[in-house]
Amino acid sequence: MLKLPVTEVFSSIQGEGPYVGVRQVFLRLPGCNLRCPYCDTVTTTLQELRQERDPGSGEFSVIKNPISIDTLSQLLQKYNFSLHHSISVTGGEPLLWARELSELLPLLKEKGIKIYLETNGTLPEQLLQVMPWVDIISMDIKLPSNDDNLWDLHKSFLRLSLQKEVFVKIVVQEDTGLVDLEYARDLIAEVDPLIQTILQPVTATRGIVTPKPYQLLSWQSFFLQKLRNVRVIPQTHVFMGQL
Repeated sequence: MLKLPVTEVFSSIQGEGPYVGVRQVFLRLPGCNLRCPYCDTVTTTLQELRQERDPGSGEFSVIKNPISIDTLSQLLQKYNFSLHHSISVTGGEPLLWARELSELLPLLKEKGIKIYLETNGTLPEQLLQVMPWVDIISMDIKLPSNDDNLWDLHKSFLRLSLQKEVFVKIVVQEDTGLVDLEYARDLIAEVDPLIQTILQPVTATRGIVTPKPYQLLSWQSFFLQKLRNVRVIPQTHVFMGQL
């Protein structure tokens, strides 16, 4: 059986997007194919993973990385899914591990566990490998981008994602350009104007500045010219002291 490197496994509150506030088990995987300047996530593989023996007990054991798919499945199933909405498979970019996930996710789905995929939306071929077992797709569109190939990948990815529940999240900062926003808006509208779109003001970091309220209102109005469901939702887990 394949093995999967894991950065962390933990229970917490979803802090972004339309599912903000729900309890999830987070499975964070290492590595990413993009380098976003505002990224606040550790994406390296830890040599050892600190894992709760009994979730909620506060007692921990150490597991060697990478972890066999069977062992990881058993660990994830220890969580109480009457309390947890789903497993958030996140990163980094989790679809870099599509082959391994295509073995792990069926084991979880057969137990009735929902799968919530957080992705940068640039790996459509890898999405197809895991699509049968995914319930919800949280797809980012990264700005700014002058890479036409990246826009094409986003479009292909979003079209495939329509087979599932999908929403798009766009992180915006004070100096986000209207040209980039227009490109993103029109791309979503071309695929399906009913796709829920979240404008997420960046959490200030490393000199990157959060947009002003008037900018967010203006940008939301701009998106609503072509899209039906546009919300502004910040990273609420930051308010709770969770990074």
